[in-house]
Amino acid sequence: MKLPKRTENALDKLYTAFHKGDLIPDCHAHCAVGNICDNTTAWQHLTEHHGSGKLSYVGIVHQRLGRKFFGFSPVELLQIEQEFLSGCGHSLPLYYLSRNDQLNQDDLFAGLTKVVAYLCQLENISNVMDCSLLFDYKPETSQAEEILQEA
Repeated sequence: MKLPKRTENALDKLYTAFHKGDLIPDCHAHCAVGNICDNTTAWQHLTEHHGSGKLSYVGIVHQRLGRKFFGFSPVELLQIEQEFLSGCGHSLPLYYLSRNDQLNQDDLFAGLTKVVAYLCQLENISNVMDCSLLFDYKPETSQAEEILQEA
């Protein structure tokens, strides 16, 4: 499947960060959006709190001007970060008291799974991590559908 360039770039950066151990949820430069933005922290000024979906004044201005950062609007970047942090098990927005210092690779992978699902939703394409297509499998129970939709 051919992915849009912004999604392909984002997935490449996240894949590399995950395997190099450079994916750190509570660090603005090494979280999901930090990695997408080439480990810069300028994106943090789009919101007042890490993990918040609410734009700051600066974020509102950039959003209204139609600015894109690495192909994503400010609202999209904040949503990517929310998906990642919540997938890792953090409560949002992220405060020093809500940090989970016991994160492991499984937690990070769960966060990345939510990010990939959101990126595919943004592009209006099927989830590239959904392996049910490979096995020609359709869930029969509503519980299985809920699990797939959460991923």
